[in-house]
Amino acid sequence: AGLACAIGVSLFARQSPLGLARHISWGVLPLVAGLFVVVEAVDRTGAIGALARMLSQATAQPATTALAAGTVLAFVCNIMNNLPAGLVAAGTVALAHPPRVVVDALLIGVDLGPNLSITGSLATILWLQVIRREGEDVGFATFFKLGLIAMPPALALALLCRVFLA
Repeated sequence: AGLACAIGVSLFARQSPLGLARHISWGVLPLVAGLFVVVEAVDRTGAIGALARMLSQATAQPATTALAAGTVLAFVCNIMNNLPAGLVAAGTVALAHPPRVVVDALLIGVDLGPNLSITGSLATILWLQVIRREGEDVGFATFFKLGLIAMPPALALALLCRVFLA
């Protein structure tokens, strides 16, 4: 679909798509492929099944489970990136069938958690490549310092609002 869209836009603008191809961050493609390999490896170890069993057992306390699961997933995203972490969480949810509040908390964690570090989100990695290409440099330490200020309060507030106000 992306390729068809790029060709359509190029035809409409009467420009060669080769100029667009030069601006694609081709080095990110092996990273993305590797992230899917990580998910498959995690699945083959039986970890997703084990996580589903743990989540099913913990849902006797839905509010506590939602707060804990959302928080843990938010920080795991910064270790393994939110793409594979989200896919593992989706597989876990599909097997465990937890209450809606837990699913929502996991979504909050996978969305807000990656704002802590550069490696937390594929989108952040892509944006940083574009920013660096334009001459700006945002390093890990600078991003992490801002992430420490912004992410934990936003995560806590979002999780608490979802669990206790919705």
